[in-house]
Amino acid sequence: MQINFIDLKKQYSQLKEQIDAGIFKVLEHGQYILGPEVVEAEQKLAEFTGTKNALTCGNGTDALMLALMALDIGPGDEVIVPGFSFFATAEVVSFFGATPIFVDVELETALIDVTKIEAAITDKTKAIIPVGLYGQMADMNEIVAIAEKHKLGVIEDAAQSFGASYNGKRSCGVALIGCTSFFPAKPLGVYGDGGAVFTNDADLHEKMRRLRMHGEASRYNHEHIGMNARFDSIQAAVLLPKLAAYPQEIEARKRIGARYDELFSELSDFVTPTKVKADRDSVFAQYTLQVKDREALQAHLKDKNVPTAVHYPKPMYRQPVYEKMFGNISLENSEKLAGMVMSLPMHPYLDEETQDYIFNAVKSFYVK
Repeated sequence: MQINFIDLKKQYSQLKEQIDAGIFKVLEHGQYILGPEVVEAEQKLAEFTGTKNALTCGNGTDALMLALMALDIGPGDEVIVPGFSFFATAEVVSFFGATPIFVDVELETALIDVTKIEAAITDKTKAIIPVGLYGQMADMNEIVAIAEKHKLGVIEDAAQSFGASYNGKRSCGVALIGCTSFFPAKPLGVYGDGGAVFTNDADLHEKMRRLRMHGEASRYNHEHIGMNARFDSIQAAVLLPKLAAYPQEIEARKRIGARYDELFSELSDFVTPTKVKADRDSVFAQYTLQVKDREALQAHLKDKNVPTAVHYPKPMYRQPVYEKMFGNISLENSEKLAGMVMSLPMHPYLDEETQDYIFNAVKSFYVK
């Protein structure tokens, strides 16, 4: 059996007519950067998230950078981030000369532990970046309340949780600024790089719009030191039909994730699925288990043609560049997760036969 970790070809086959037509339309009108498709995509992204303003950009890292720049984060400032996430979450903070302050995550969810945030706040803290890891949002209401108490900005890193809901609100629609990625492997991806920032604050939106194109307020009139983070029209043309289909794909992801949970409940002595809290849902950017004997299990699954991935084998603070900067940091749950997490194939077109095969392949490793 041939199993894809993410099946982008299957998705394309479902949307081929609309995607091809959109791309050829761009080729005909020739407005390759910030063309009409970009404008339409921003309008529809804002509607989808329930925010007043959406601004597309070059990629998810650009989105985080635009948010930090808009909040004037710089040398001497501190930004609270989870210890366990993709490197970009902390990298962008360091890029501007600020200091990432690593806070441990919850073992069950891999999300930043809200009970540990206030202890990390100092008079240098300017912002908090909670990450929606594996597809579900962090405890955003509590985080926003802490931020308001201490007059901090909240930047939601929703690269993996875009489309998820929390207490009736969509990801990127709760924090001061929401950021996401349209990298092809994300739940909502394009066929190259792309990203977006979201805010209900008109002034922040306008500032980020200028920062996206070299700080330009009007043609050749630069009021900020900005960057080149524009979204191209062909990627916007790909995004539009994918966004239209995304609500149905979210429901499929939720159904497949729930079925995985049901299957793996049989192996509770050996594997633990990432917990989805009762007041939210997940778009299952990955289906991630905490497993015993990970390396041996991965080798076993490889022999059975089941692809796996580890997101992530090191906490961010264990990356060599941060070990040089900060020395020995150790956060208990971040360390545990780095040694146990393993992701299985997950996409909205995963059929039950393939899912059963994957489960049985895992089961055959533990149950002889």
